[in-house]
Amino acid sequence: MLYLGAHLSVSKGMYAAGRQAVDIGANTFAFFTRNPRGAGAKALDTEDYARLRELLQEHRFGPLVAHAPYTMNPCSANPQLRELATTMLAEDLERLELLPGTFYNFHPGSHTGQGAEAGIAFIAEMLNRVLKPEQSTVVLLETMAGKGSEIGRSFEELRAIIDRVEVKDRIGVCFDSCHLFDGGYDVAKDFDGVLREFDRVVGLDKLRAMHINDSMNPFGSHKDRHARIGEGSIGLEGIVGILSHPVMKGIPFVLETPNEPEGYGEEIALLRGQCGIG
Repeated sequence: MLYLGAHLSVSKGMYAAGRQAVDIGANTFAFFTRNPRGAGAKALDTEDYARLRELLQEHRFGPLVAHAPYTMNPCSANPQLRELATTMLAEDLERLELLPGTFYNFHPGSHTGQGAEAGIAFIAEMLNRVLKPEQSTVVLLETMAGKGSEIGRSFEELRAIIDRVEVKDRIGVCFDSCHLFDGGYDVAKDFDGVLREFDRVVGLDKLRAMHINDSMNPFGSHKDRHARIGEGSIGLEGIVGILSHPVMKGIPFVLETPNEPEGYGEEIALLRGQCGIG
């Protein structure tokens, strides 16, 4: 089964986003847990979540991928921003217990001049304060392109965070094809090699989800600009090679290309046709 979807708006509710996913041919989707450029979250609607759970079961969806807001920076030099990140994570994970089995993805953050070692320590501190063995959600560190002072630019940085996390079965990694490519991991021509390196440094058991995007930039540019599928430097053949790789079977793939829902539907149809996987 190929679990393929897109990042959709939940402004009209979780069930509405699920219906839209079905309409565009998706069997997974991603969503922001709160305002992506702020910190506010909508009031919790338990009935809406219940309707979504029924829809997901009816249409045999794979795991969903919740996304933290971009403002969540657990390794900021500002202690108030670190505390805000911890609060947002705790609140989001509590809400996601209404969608058991959902992944929660976040950008590890920017160390804002303190250095990677300090940033990694702060990220692990937040995770150790919040993660609980009994929670159903696995929290995912996203691979980053390496612009500015981003943490997560290498598999080694992700491993350094994971090594410090106490509840290890509730932490994993979300690949992003554009970020990996821009960060110097050649997913276009040597995805086998990228997987081998990830397995050596982190372990393939930690790879739980993937954002599937083409890149506007040349290899190793460290810029992070997503392109539509087949319109960037990775190319359609490279993207199809990722989706159809046997190691990736059962992984939820989420499009974050510059598109409206109709465009996502076209990309989903294209990729399903190219992969020949149901």
